[in-house]
Amino acid sequence: MPKNFPDAGRPAFYSLADAAWILGIDRDELHRAIRVGTLRTERRRSRLVISAAELRRVLNGGAR
Repeated sequence: MPKNFPDAGRPAFYSLADAAWILGIDRDELHRAIRVGTLRTERRRSRLVISAAELRRVLNGGAR
């Protein structure tokens, strides 16, 4: 039985530069959103990244 993987081929986490590009904002705005708590990050292998789920939440206009 085939399984559907809707996010297959997409990364689960994005770098801050990629996230800024996806959101259409510059890096300064992205860092401000992180600092004030509008955007949540995670640390993976000593790097700050943003999960794909968090980007979807922000793009859909979802609040916490």
